[in-house]
Amino acid sequence: MLEFVKFINDGSVVTFMLLFFRFGALFIATPIFSHQSIPVKIKAVTAFVFSVVFFGSVEPASIPLDLGHIVLAILSEVAFGLFIGLMIQLVFAALSFAGGIISFMMGFSIASAIDPQNGTSSPIVSQFLSLLALMVLLSVDFHHYMLLFIDASLHKIPLGGFLITGQFYSYFIEASSRMFLVGVMIAFPVIALTLLSDIIFGMIMKSVPQFNLIVIGIPIKIAVSFAVLVATLSTIMILFKKEIFDAFNHLTLLF
Repeated sequence: MLEFVKFINDGSVVTFMLLFFRFGALFIATPIFSHQSIPVKIKAVTAFVFSVVFFGSVEPASIPLDLGHIVLAILSEVAFGLFIGLMIQLVFAALSFAGGIISFMMGFSIASAIDPQNGTSSPIVSQFLSLLALMVLLSVDFHHYMLLFIDASLHKIPLGGFLITGQFYSYFIEASSRMFLVGVMIAFPVIALTLLSDIIFGMIMKSVPQFNLIVIGIPIKIAVSFAVLVATLSTIMILFKKEIFDAFNHLTLLF
């Protein structure tokens, strides 16, 4: 009992607190862990459990034990978790962007629902692609990879010692521009077939003025877009998996 009391000191408490904030920020910002259907209490308890598990393998925090340095160290840990989530969420943003384009081309841009991943309103195609992407991440054990990355980061970045590097800014600008490129790549088959169908309908209306575009054309357009989406769905998920692991590999830029 006395040994346990000696173990609880200012340095140990600060170390555990910083470790808790590192895991807490990860669970707030990273896909799968940050899902809106998971209550905040569950996330907090999970972060606490992982902090207890990893506490024995981390070096004690080497920061002055005063209020100013402790607050800066906490902000550093929160920023580390948020930047991890930001780099991963950019890939999901590409899916949402593509889903918005596809919904617009299909005439579903008005139809939207609450996305359970981030709690915001999004087109139903974007929501469908995001949910499917989450299933792909679970199937490849991506959540395990994230925990392994946090374990590696504890040996590379001391608690409270995270700093932004210049390489991260360069990658973030490149990844942000690539987000739109990947989104257009995903939506391109639907865009091309929809534009082709519009040209065909225009030619039909010129030759057959009685052709009712609203009654006949729009359902055909929706059916064609849906068929193309189903046909390219496996390719979309393969591209998504490639991009998500590329973003994961670039997380080392934070070291």
